[in-house]
Amino acid sequence: MELLEELKQPGQTVLNTIQTNGTLLTDEWGAFLKEHRFLVGISIDGPREIHDAYRVDKGGKPTFDRVMRGLDVLRRHGVDYNILTTVHAANETRGREVYRFLRDECGGSFLQFIPIVERATPETLAAANAGWGDRGKLRPLYVLDGSLVTERTVSPAGYGRFHVDVFEEWVRRDIGEIYVQMFDTALANWVGEPGAMCVHSETCGSQLALEHNGDLYSCDHFVEPRFKLGNIRELPILDLVTSDQQRRFGQDKRESLPAFCRSCDVRFACHGGCPKDRFTMTPDGEPGLHYLCPSYKLFFGHIDPVMRRMRDLLAAGRAPSLVVAETRAADARRGRNDACPCASGRKWKACHGTAA
Repeated sequence: MELLEELKQPGQTVLNTIQTNGTLLTDEWGAFLKEHRFLVGISIDGPREIHDAYRVDKGGKPTFDRVMRGLDVLRRHGVDYNILTTVHAANETRGREVYRFLRDECGGSFLQFIPIVERATPETLAAANAGWGDRGKLRPLYVLDGSLVTERTVSPAGYGRFHVDVFEEWVRRDIGEIYVQMFDTALANWVGEPGAMCVHSETCGSQLALEHNGDLYSCDHFVEPRFKLGNIRELPILDLVTSDQQRRFGQDKRESLPAFCRSCDVRFACHGGCPKDRFTMTPDGEPGLHYLCPSYKLFFGHIDPVMRRMRDLLAAGRAPSLVVAETRAADARRGRNDACPCASGRKWKACHGTAA
């Protein structure tokens, strides 16, 4: 922070953010983060049982209590925070439960749900399932290779099912109050504006990764030798960012889409997902389909009527949150034993009807 103040130009505003698992946050940290107006992202995967499924320390011990103590530090000191939650094999069927916990118990109003997709080859799968082994010389470099996934990985349709579960809760009470990154990005795509998530943008290339030694990589998902652009001690960072290599990297996201994606009715919202996870085959046998394609088709197809309505409200200069009252009015006409509109197969009274 001292260096920042020294180098900051007159009239320049600097915003500071940091992502943490929260386990080492203390009151001293809380005061520091508040003083310097940091926005903190804190990683929580849900209630204790869900969070501790995979978020353990290097000794294999659960971290839930330590994370919640860290969150209490942020809340006690009035630090602005977002919550980042990974969606994986242990919580993909419990979206509504996770969402309610983050909203009601953690006080989260800005939420991100990130899919865990860990690729592996037949040779590396066992080590990957074990957590890549000890931190040492025998640990292989993780690269984007292979068509297998670890046992922790969210299922192809599970990420979409999770979001549908959350969406059906959100649309009944929280529009305009709780901000979910995926929903904001979806609405942006429905109204023809760029969203905040690069994975659902038509092209990419603006999320570069700078390492401690000055090495610059095309993306923070592609930090491996073949995607290294150069080193900022040797070339100006602007030259590397605007290089032909980086331009091609960003354009390839659109140009490499298989025919199955180019003709898809939700392409405008999905844009094929992040290239790092395009390692499955289309129904026609063409490579390059996103592993989570079933999730994207499920989720974007499910929310289409609500997104269209929110888009029309915006166009009329009215608040999209009016959808909440409209949804509740429809719920009032719904029978207790009717199927829940989330398409879970459960009855309304035993599913999202519990919130209503």
